Amino acid sequence: MTVCVTADIVGSRLLADRAAAQRDIESAIARVDEEGPTAVRPLRPTVGDEFQGVYDTLEGAMAAVLLLRLAFPDGVDCRFGLGIGETGTIPSAVTGGIPEGPGWWAARTAIETIHAVQDRTVMGARTWVCVADDGSEDEQRAAHIANAGLLVRDHLVTAMTGRARRLAYGRCAGRTQSALAAAEGISQSAVSQLLASSGATAVVEGYRVLRGG
Repeated sequence: MTVCVTADIVGSRLLADRAAAQRDIESAIARVDEEGPTAVRPLRPTVGDEFQGVYDTLEGAMAAVLLLRLAFPDGVDCRFGLGIGETGTIPSAVTGGIPEGPGWWAARTAIETIHAVQDRTVMGARTWVCVADDGSEDEQRAAHIANAGLLVRDHLVTAMTGRARRLAYGRCAGRTQSALAAAEGISQSAVSQLLASSGATAVVEGYRVLRGG
């Protein structure tokens, strides 16, 4: 399975410092590249406010997207379209190759869908999965199941404070509550309480499931 990921910055035209937001996102991507699932093609800026990357499993793509959202600082967020389908490259004398194929078209449809879902019913929604037109029934079923979970996961993450996201990221990365408490300058009890009250414990456990643990 090939999963193409297209991301765009939420409210990019309204950001007070667009350049700083770009740096923050690229820093988060570099962190996830190091600590998260291995990408076939890591997320990289393309044009405007978009980023593109490729993963070889849906679980890997979903896990990476979660880590990215947790790694973003306050005021910065992205929408993610995950497209299941084949991908190829159109030769280009200028760039060496332009990504193309059904997987990318599906990722674009996913971005458009999550825009609509966010505007219409679930303001905290940020991630959607679509399957290319020639996808299998099993792939379609996997996308439906993923989307049901992603709506809930995104709702929780969107509502988290910056500290709750940092703690959730740390737990996903395997750091202990005592280490996180020291880094935040709070008690371990406070870490435990915040993880539980924000829903981060469920988000972290979901990450572990995606990673096969």
